[in-house]
Amino acid sequence: MTEEKQKTWFVYLVRAENNALYCGISDDPQRRFEKHKSGKGARFFSTSPAYSLDYIEACGSKSAALKRECAIKKLSKEAKERLVRSAIAAAEN
Repeated sequence: MTEEKQKTWFVYLVRAENNALYCGISDDPQRRFEKHKSGKGARFFSTSPAYSLDYIEACGSKSAALKRECAIKKLSKEAKERLVRSAIAAAEN
């Protein structure tokens, strides 16, 4: 098995200061969030800086993460907010 297949990938949502949600994938969401906060990694944050890492979902592979990212990007803003709320509720239990 290659190292790529063994690596866990994640889909994540980062909230910008203007309350917009950015969806991306990474094998290290916290590191990626720090990159977004530094103004690098996505043009999305050129108009409103990254504010918080609000949602992380583990996926079995990079391919699975890409598919999940595509599905999340198609969701409405309210549906994305429900994902964030569900993660907060799960963390509180």
